[in-house]
Amino acid sequence: MRKELTKTRDESYNRILRVSLIDSDVEKLAGEINKNIEYQKNLKLETQKSRKQLEQSISDIAHDLRTPLTVIKGNLQLLESEDLSEKGSQYLEVSSKKAEVLKGMVDEFFELSVLESDSKPVELTRFDIIPFLSDFIIENESIIREKGLSPVIDFPEKSVFANANEKLLSRVLSNLIGNIVKYAKGDFELSVSEKEKSGCVIKIGNSVDDKDSIDIDHIFDRTYRADKARSDGSAGLGLYIAKLLMEKQKGSIEAVIEENKIFFILTLN
Repeated sequence: MRKELTKTRDESYNRILRVSLIDSDVEKLAGEINKNIEYQKNLKLETQKSRKQLEQSISDIAHDLRTPLTVIKGNLQLLESEDLSEKGSQYLEVSSKKAEVLKGMVDEFFELSVLESDSKPVELTRFDIIPFLSDFIIENESIIREKGLSPVIDFPEKSVFANANEKLLSRVLSNLIGNIVKYAKGDFELSVSEKEKSGCVIKIGNSVDDKDSIDIDHIFDRTYRADKARSDGSAGLGLYIAKLLMEKQKGSIEAVIEENKIFFILTLN
């Protein structure tokens, strides 16, 4: 019966317990276990159904919000060219900022719904990570300089190859850079090291004011925020999305605290 239960669990409860014994009590016990197995199977199906419905609802809501939000932002931009009073200009500035906040949240929900509903494998290519990261830093130089940050770069002098999807990896790094420019103080670090057999490890991090406020074990959970009171145009999905994007590339991401710094470690094969 123990072996049968193991087989049933390993097959996601898609089989029943099979026993052939003369003892009627044992056969009755097996019958009760099979009823429990059927209940667990139905429960799993209902959970999967509810999750798909929730994902579809999030996608529909995000999509429906995008159209009126685009109209609102367009009208606010038109108002900027109008001759408004000082009070009217203040109201316009506040409304524009709040509209941008809402747009950031809607975009994150929409991206999440697309990622979770898309089960197709992504195309991976083997390329040199060093020039890819160098180009990424150059492309984001204006944002980095605007925040007064000084990148501390540590790249090996030789090429480091890994299997990844350049588009998805760029989105992961964009989410991490977005997190850094919001919270980093002074500088941030970016380094690359080669794995022993193949692939690489990318380490990116920054100083933090209060490391004790960071729940490192749940930092990749949905809607995680270190500062619950902060409203920055984000639904708090950036790191969760980064994790999904790394998993789609058969890679991984983890976060660690070292002294007064938080580091995100990306591993690619």
